Amino acid sequence: MIQEPFRHSLDLLHSAQQPNGGFPYHLGENSRPDTTAWAIMALSAYAFDHETCNRGRAYLASQQTNDGRVSISSSHPQASWPTPLAIFAWESIPQYQEAQSRAVDYLIGFTGQHFSNPDPSIIGHDTSIPGWPWIADTHSWVVPTALALLALQEVGLSTHPRVIAGQQMLINRQLTNGGWNFGSTTVFRKETHPLPECSAIALQALAGTTPIRDVKRSLDYLLHELPHLRTPISLGWTLLGLGAWGLKPANAEELARASLQLQERYGPYPLPSLALLLCAVKASHGLHSLFRSLPQETPASFTLN
Repeated sequence: MIQEPFRHSLDLLHSAQQPNGGFPYHLGENSRPDTTAWAIMALSAYAFDHETCNRGRAYLASQQTNDGRVSISSSHPQASWPTPLAIFAWESIPQYQEAQSRAVDYLIGFTGQHFSNPDPSIIGHDTSIPGWPWIADTHSWVVPTALALLALQEVGLSTHPRVIAGQQMLINRQLTNGGWNFGSTTVFRKETHPLPECSAIALQALAGTTPIRDVKRSLDYLLHELPHLRTPISLGWTLLGLGAWGLKPANAEELARASLQLQERYGPYPLPSLALLLCAVKASHGLHSLFRSLPQETPASFTLN
């Protein structure tokens, strides 16, 4: 039985679906692929109305272009960062195997701008290691790289050279004192500050392949920050990131309830943030474990073009 306030949040997600099958960022707005993918993941995790999820998947397929990308909107095709989220939403659903495979091929071939660092005293990280950008023809950053890695890992490509390079990029962007931010390490030799959500998503993408000694300071940072986190994005990703390393706290549901209650003071959360938090509550050992628990068929193996 789904307890309150989680049931109420799922009902809210369900009611937000648009006639075209997609879900908006806020109630009353137009559908967005990123929100739709997160809504599908959350509703599927709680076995909540399969038909709603199938309509959402069809909407995502309608937003996919011939090269496999799923962009934030048709008017911004260069912003293809929702593609990994679509891969998750289509996971283990036979009728979307072809769409998922094309999205995987697109991710493998898509990269940011990389170059030899002209002055390490100004930009501290290695700018030559390939990762993934938010927007085409720009530099790679932590969050889109981690999302791409998680999607490729989910479909069995953990040892692909692009995945290995992406993990190396994340390790290089880790701050000396632990944690990650959007992707800067030092600027004019001054170390930048970490952010919980960026640290958590990077740790999630490195779990299972990286020795714990290489990320211990980051795990310590996240554990220290956890009691103070209340926003759905920072708390949601932190629960997922710690869970991927077997460190999900016993009071995860209590923390999530406290976050949801803050809506009474600050207003409703954006729907993708709400769905993320619901996924974090349900997932026992990070985002990948969410899919292991679903009663779906084993995903097919992929052959890259």
